[in-house]
Amino acid sequence: MFETLLTQPLYNGFVYLINVMPGGDVGLAIVVLTCIIRFLFYPVFASQIRSTMGMQAMQPEIEELKTKYKDNREEQSRQMFALYKKYNVNPFSLILSLFIQIPIFIALYFTFFHTTLPTINASLLYPFVKVPELINIHFLGFINLTLPHNLILVAVVGVLQYLVTHVSLARTKTGTSHLSEEKLAVQQMQQKIMLYFLPGLIAIITYTTPAAVGLYFAVGSLISLGQEWLIRRQMQAENLKKASK
Repeated sequence: MFETLLTQPLYNGFVYLINVMPGGDVGLAIVVLTCIIRFLFYPVFASQIRSTMGMQAMQPEIEELKTKYKDNREEQSRQMFALYKKYNVNPFSLILSLFIQIPIFIALYFTFFHTTLPTINASLLYPFVKVPELINIHFLGFINLTLPHNLILVAVVGVLQYLVTHVSLARTKTGTSHLSEEKLAVQQMQQKIMLYFLPGLIAIITYTTPAAVGLYFAVGSLISLGQEWLIRRQMQAENLKKASK
């Protein structure tokens, strides 16, 4: 079922893109496929960012509610949901994002390497998708997408993932005034660990897997940075509009 619902459609989309890319460029096909996937799931990504920033902004009010209604759990829950509505927070957006991203990444991995490029598994293709006549596995003329250990790509992916993680953690820096010095120190330590651990982990994965995976990470990180910037601009405009009323 996983192959039928996710891997096969992505594989066919990937092969179709190779057919229409100039010179059968596999790298360009990966770039376009990544852009399409990120575009389709933009609403989920946007909801995750808005909810994360909203959760941080409402933390002081949450602490007040816990104190005010500590003996009335039902009213506390009612007021919490009112806060979620006030700050446009979907408490399930992060979980939903993870449930979507993990299967998609696994499906993409099998999509890129279901067969050893430039071999195409014709048995997986839909009737309207043909096997490409030309398949170019050298992106930009020098990155062999089927080989691991590309240090240039590892460096690019590591830096981009560091920026993505840094921007993501910056969302949690708001709404921390209510924390004690001890809790704030713990949170800062956790953020520092995450800031270097996650980019390092992604860089190791990029180094040990074919370069196509690293290209997917790099393009995905660039899109994430662009989407983050766009959503923040939208939220700033919305806040200014509310303040002017």
